[in-house]
Amino acid sequence: MTNDDLRVRRAAHRASYDRESVNRIVDAALIAHVGTVRDGKPVVVPMLAVRDGDWLLLHGSPASGTMRRGRGQPVCVEMTLLDGLVLARSAFHHSLNYRSVVIHGQAEIISDVGERARVLELFVERLVPGRGAQLRPTTEVEIRQTAVLRVSLAQASAKVRSGPPNDDPEDYQSGAWAGVLPVSMSVGRPEPDPRLEPGIDTPQNVRDLAGTIR
Repeated sequence: MTNDDLRVRRAAHRASYDRESVNRIVDAALIAHVGTVRDGKPVVVPMLAVRDGDWLLLHGSPASGTMRRGRGQPVCVEMTLLDGLVLARSAFHHSLNYRSVVIHGQAEIISDVGERARVLELFVERLVPGRGAQLRPTTEVEIRQTAVLRVSLAQASAKVRSGPPNDDPEDYQSGAWAGVLPVSMSVGRPEPDPRLEPGIDTPQNVRDLAGTIR
């Protein structure tokens, strides 16, 4: 894939290609939509993803179709954060405020068990920092039953839309309300497992996430 293949053509002024812009969006998102090809047809699957330096990590069962199709093959990964509903003075100019990343690359399987154990810890820490230290150790069997693909972030583009609606000049006097409805994903109050043993309190790091914006 060439740099020209990666370039955003529609609303190109909203695009950026520097690693810092890409990393900020990847680090803020939790879900990646991973595209592979099955029997000549595109298939897109949502997956938990985490960044490890210059790589995006994806994990799943070794038997899953995406993991089997992806290894050693070109994939396309997309991540989006929705920031607002943009309500214009005309239906035509309604839009969304968002931050998105599209990544093209060759998916590589992490075959080394020790390295796979290391990166699997990153997924747990991405969900709740400090969580790994509160759990029983992951067994070698569990590590072998989990596949991890990594995709280089070298071929990635970011695209961001922010701010108020862009109406036609003649519509600003139409009398219709216009503006932005902010959208965010917040973490709610912890809900203990009904089978939790008596006397086990919710850890502080879990409580700290309640009410935060993810």
